[in-house]
Amino acid sequence: MKIFLDTSSLIKLYYKEEGTSKLDKLFIENVITEIYISEITKTEFFSAIYKKLRTGNLQIENVIDLINAFTADEHNYSIILIDREIVSFSQKLIEKYGIKGLRSLDAIQFASAYTVREAIDFAISDDKMLNMFLLSEGIQISAG
Repeated sequence: MKIFLDTSSLIKLYYKEEGTSKLDKLFIENVITEIYISEITKTEFFSAIYKKLRTGNLQIENVIDLINAFTADEHNYSIILIDREIVSFSQKLIEKYGIKGLRSLDAIQFASAYTVREAIDFAISDDKMLNMFLLSEGIQISAG
């Protein structure tokens, strides 16, 4: 099985929070052969971890451990590079869905998932709005 994970789902592989058990179950019950992530996920992951530090959910030692674990695992992911095509398509997606709430980084995630839509079985995101947009473009989803 090949999947696309946005940051909201990928982080659950490293930090237990609501929805982690669903993702764990997916990995236990299926053979995942490839995990696609957008290049922007790397930055969003760091930001999300540091937000957990700022809000008191993590200590600095935990932050360092989580970042080191993600960095060590990075070679296991198929990273979709942010190029001109992704940026251009994300702009088109904002023109189409911006009025419904699509924002910049989600548009980049969306455009990244769209580029691998033929290769993946489904995309996983905890963002209900992003899931709605993915479905409307014919990308199968599984709530993370």
